[in-house]
Amino acid sequence: LCGVHDWTSGFFPGSLWYAYELTGNDTLKTQAIQYTNLLNPVRYYKGTHDLGFMINCSYGNAERLAPNDTIAAVMRETADNLCGRFNDSISAIRSWDFGTWNFPVIIDNMMNLDLLFNVAKATGDNKYKDIAIKHAMTTMNNHFRPDYTCWHVVSYNNDGTVERKQTHQGKNDDSSWARGQAWAVYGYTACYRETNDSTFLNFAIKVADMIMDRVKTDDAIPYWDYDAPVTEETPRDASAASVTASALIELSTMVPDGQKYLDYAEKILKSLSSDAYLAKVGDNQGYILMHSVGSLPNGSEIDTPLNYADYYYLEALKRFMELKKLRVEHGELKMIQ
Repeated sequence: LCGVHDWTSGFFPGSLWYAYELTGNDTLKTQAIQYTNLLNPVRYYKGTHDLGFMINCSYGNAERLAPNDTIAAVMRETADNLCGRFNDSISAIRSWDFGTWNFPVIIDNMMNLDLLFNVAKATGDNKYKDIAIKHAMTTMNNHFRPDYTCWHVVSYNNDGTVERKQTHQGKNDDSSWARGQAWAVYGYTACYRETNDSTFLNFAIKVADMIMDRVKTDDAIPYWDYDAPVTEETPRDASAASVTASALIELSTMVPDGQKYLDYAEKILKSLSSDAYLAKVGDNQGYILMHSVGSLPNGSEIDTPLNYADYYYLEALKRFMELKKLRVEHGELKMIQ
């Protein structure tokens, strides 16, 4: 339902890869290869910072599960194009090419760093990793409030000073947009995984604790913005919940008191797997999850299925099953002996 140059184009192929990994179903593998190959033109595309979402979720999982000779070249070329958006004076990767901002950087951009980390490992060239780390540090220093909530957009002047801070997809500039908080905890957890720098781990913990404190819903699925006025009509955001669950499962393996993060992620997964969020087969346009929000202030994708909600839900399930030593055999859940 989207073109190859849309920022969400990598999630459906990625979901197919995860579905194949979870089930061993070769038909899903065939489809995953087919839909991943459709994204080949993205390797030449320089017009977005979302290249990590597009290529790491598709080709990155392909490299893990069905490696071939072409994947590494696609990932390297894409990483080079992402690095081309890095500005040395600002020490960050530019996000958008539209709007009136001088040099906008959005919290979502933390999610595109995994592509750079993976290409650094594959090539042995640390320039990719160095750029990712610099971007993460700049974002850490400027995107967050004292309570560890984050703005969505920070725009920089050419000398690296901050031009302005906004929340483009949240309730207002000073509110805590739910998916932005999820991108933050996921991004810094990944940075610690790739660097072993405790600065990133400590920061991920602070953001995770903030999320667990701020989300007051009974089922742990946040409203679209933590500061949205709550009525029966206020939409939840299953996509923010999925991203948070996946991040907290990983974070739980990194800290001594990790059980509380795993328990919270498990609560999210149980809610998402209930009839309240999990669609019936054949409904919901083929999506797995219902009730996500894209950009409510801009009137876009309100209380609707979204392909990235599905992707991170499947990723969270995969991570949870690996941790609990579970696997699917002939449609049934089994303990791995």
